[in-house]
Amino acid sequence: MDVTERRPIIHTEGLTKCYGPKTAVSDLNLDIYPGEIFGLLGPNGAGKTTTTLMLLGLSEPTSGKAEIDGKDCTRQPIEIKRIVGYLPDNVGFYADMTGRENLRFTGRLNGLPDDVIESRICSLLEKVGMTEAADMKTGTYSRGMRQRLGVADVLMKDPKVVIMDEPTLGIDPEGMRELMELIRRLAEEDGRTILISSHQLYQIQQICDRVGLFVEGQLVACGRIDELARSMQQEGVSILETAAFPDDAGFGELLKGLGNVDSVERTGDFYVVRSRYDVKRELLRKSLEAGYTLSLIRQRENDLDEIYRRYFEEAGENNGSGDGKKARRFRIFDKSGQ
Repeated sequence: MDVTERRPIIHTEGLTKCYGPKTAVSDLNLDIYPGEIFGLLGPNGAGKTTTTLMLLGLSEPTSGKAEIDGKDCTRQPIEIKRIVGYLPDNVGFYADMTGRENLRFTGRLNGLPDDVIESRICSLLEKVGMTEAADMKTGTYSRGMRQRLGVADVLMKDPKVVIMDEPTLGIDPEGMRELMELIRRLAEEDGRTILISSHQLYQIQQICDRVGLFVEGQLVACGRIDELARSMQQEGVSILETAAFPDDAGFGELLKGLGNVDSVERTGDFYVVRSRYDVKRELLRKSLEAGYTLSLIRQRENDLDEIYRRYFEEAGENNGSGDGKKARRFRIFDKSGQ
């Protein structure tokens, strides 16, 4: 998506929120454009929820400002609520009412005429793939079904912007795939702007146009994933996955002895080697000399987990914690989202 000549629909400038001595969000400058899916990514406590609350007009910033579609989020909260839909991480519905009845209730809360409500319910249930379950009580729904009904619920007032908080949390793989496809369609077919706040990097990177990486209240990087990956490579960061036969301790020591290697980690059946340049040629030569047969040698590219790891380490170093402990604690983001 080319956003260089478009006016942002979400704009923050110096947005800061402090709770006593703690700064939850620090000097956030961010532009998100119409029809874009933007991922605000980081671990719990990074400042994502605080940012979301300020955008929704539910929390007043200590300094700076936030605007959505030209409206001030703090001074015009009613106008913001008219154009923004919010999907929380745990969607709540009246369990003894059907999906259709819950949507009808939401429509009436938003002051929609009855004919508009019924027409919109039918089209939205079809859009989110919930037509067959529409007349079941929501207390019988799975989490994935509740999330999809939640999307329909948010869309009842036809918002320009949809903010989602951890939308994939606790959903099985098939439900997650369906939800990701649905979110993509909301942007591509409806032209809605989607802001997703999440710590599940692997799932979210599949649908986002751009991502913002949050560390301790600061936006440390922002851009397309391929741009961030290229930036890493230009800074001299190479990640290699490798395995060999025989698989013994000697091979791990061989990897540590390669030139300019920063770290060697065992991950399942293979090693992850992080170095300051591509060590494949040296690895091939030394493995052959030592009598090892390589069964895997693969350069890792465009991996959001690795990109975040890099920026997370740098943020720790800049804050005086350059021992890397924070970065190691961040390794909760595997491909299962656990």
